[in-house]
Amino acid sequence: MNGSPPLWPLALYAAGVLALVAFMIGASHVLGQRHRERVTHVPYESGIPPVGTARLRLAARYYLLAILFVVFDLEAVLLMGWAVAARETGWAGFAAALVFVLLLLVALAYLWRSGALEAGPSRGRRRDRARDAGAR
Repeated sequence: MNGSPPLWPLALYAAGVLALVAFMIGASHVLGQRHRERVTHVPYESGIPPVGTARLRLAARYYLLAILFVVFDLEAVLLMGWAVAARETGWAGFAAALVFVLLLLVALAYLWRSGALEAGPSRGRRRDRARDAGAR
């Protein structure tokens, strides 16, 4: 032979797996119960009948807040890696981490000031609603 291992054991294993999967699916189809009642397709939520739809529309601000959380969380993980390698990186690594943290604080201050961290309606919209309600 040419030195490569034979492939027949792999093919035999794949055929065995496929046969086992086919047997399990076939057995569940033959032995499984069949329900045709209307209640079968209704979701069960702790004994409480579902009301309305499960489709919840969320504002884009919610997704922005979620993305910002993920970004700052990943940056915290990066700082943990820097903390583990602090002795190897020395003062240069400490200075780089300090600059990184300062940039994070500047970004956080900017996001806070611009209102990107507020999950509720913006203050301007609340004032407009209050003014509209008072005019009625």
